[in-house]
Amino acid sequence: MPLLIWSQSNFEKAEKLFHVKKYDEAQLLFEAILKTRPSDIKTIEYLGEIAAYHKSWIKAGEYYKKLKELKPTEAEYFYKYGGALAMRAMEVNKLKAFGLVEDMKGAFEKAIVLNPKHIPARWALIELYLQLPGILGGSESKALSYSNELAALSLVDGYMSKGRIDEYFKRYASAEKYYIKANEIGKSKTTFQKLYNLYLNKLKDPKKARELKQKFESS
Repeated sequence: MPLLIWSQSNFEKAEKLFHVKKYDEAQLLFEAILKTRPSDIKTIEYLGEIAAYHKSWIKAGEYYKKLKELKPTEAEYFYKYGGALAMRAMEVNKLKAFGLVEDMKGAFEKAIVLNPKHIPARWALIELYLQLPGILGGSESKALSYSNELAALSLVDGYMSKGRIDEYFKRYASAEKYYIKANEIGKSKTTFQKLYNLYLNKLKDPKKARELKQKFESS
């Protein structure tokens, strides 16, 4: 069988395995395809997704790095590369984690340059600026500026991110106001959950949590 036909039929087989969550079998096929087509975008992307599923963040980062080099205009690949670095940073010691910060920041910022409407990259930068110590560039004002950009793209995300910033700094009463606004507009499981968790775990107000849950379940 000619090589091209072999890799095409194997790719379809691998794709089917991936979609039914048989990731280990799919991985073996995709890796074999990559040997014959080392720059195949879709194959590398699938391998990146499988590595991320297995929480193999170094491997996932390598695949996404290759993708952003092959397609330097694709915002999503920069975002996923930054995401893999962020997950890796959570597993290593602080010193190693801080060594990843600049690459992480650069990847998320590049995703926004390539796609000015990229919402998840802004969320990632908000988290980064909240969690970094000030000495390494952590900054509430930078987190807020990305929150304002989110608000211009999506009112719900704007309110949610402002609530997140206030919650991070233990300004729970203010966070509640933002989460209520987000929930009034969004009416989604995500907006409900944020407000519910705030009532239950931070404001220690089980009555409000219960009332909110009843309202959400009956709507």
